[in-house]
Amino acid sequence: MNEFKPIKEGKVREVYDNGDSLIIVATDRISAFDVILKNKVTKKGAILTQMSKFWFDYTKDIVPNHMISVDVNDMPEFFRKPEFDGNSMMCKKLEMLPVECIVRGYITGSGFESYKKDGTVCGIKLPEGLVESDKLPEPIYTPTTKAEIGDHDEHITFEGTVELLEKLYPGKGEEYATKLKELTINIYKKCADYALEKGIIIADTKFEFGLDENGNVVLGDEMLTPDSSRFWPLEGYEKGKSQPSFDKQYVRDWLKENPDSDYHLPDEVVEKSVEKYKEAYKLITGKDFE
Repeated sequence: MNEFKPIKEGKVREVYDNGDSLIIVATDRISAFDVILKNKVTKKGAILTQMSKFWFDYTKDIVPNHMISVDVNDMPEFFRKPEFDGNSMMCKKLEMLPVECIVRGYITGSGFESYKKDGTVCGIKLPEGLVESDKLPEPIYTPTTKAEIGDHDEHITFEGTVELLEKLYPGKGEEYATKLKELTINIYKKCADYALEKGIIIADTKFEFGLDENGNVVLGDEMLTPDSSRFWPLEGYEKGKSQPSFDKQYVRDWLKENPDSDYHLPDEVVEKSVEKYKEAYKLITGKDFE
């Protein structure tokens, strides 16, 4: 049995090279404020992987994606162990584009802070009179550059993404940048409409894209999980204040209130997070998380 070592370890994911494919394992680690916490959140990795699978299947008519299989029986023997079952995805290798494609359908967080100052979010002028958690007239595209672990991503204008991609792919910058923007907004609209029917508001999210061997744009990374998105319950949604959420906000809030925690969470906070992830999974897929 070949031993595999991760070729890349992110804050919460590990990537293994499998020759002509990659195997991405979502661990049960959780990060907040760019720090990996000392706790593991049981089953979190599997819930996020299965949720990404659901969305990849749901959007493959809009854009091809990198998923090959989430069944460990399709993977080398090394991965046929309980710790990889359910939380591993075998994926096509892509040349990832250095843009985080962020789309916002509602105004909240840093976007709302910026709007209160000068009526803009990431340089985009918005209508007057919006309040916290308000739905935007149309979703907006606010890309960032991709930073290394420990650094912060920087906002970039659409024109900035054209320049960035033109440097890397002469003659293709405009085409790729336009495609990223259109795909980001189209995928978001389709999935946000679906989620709303199931009782979840997707306030914002981020996608990452890469190029396949033929230069086609393909959706990669994870997709529409509570780690890469803000999910709010539709029930009880009320603009003008912050919303309860299905994501890491619960963990972030606890850490802010307990500055001496040394990034160690009490068991009940961990359990509450798992419940939130499971609840979101059930609402979206219609199935209990097994």
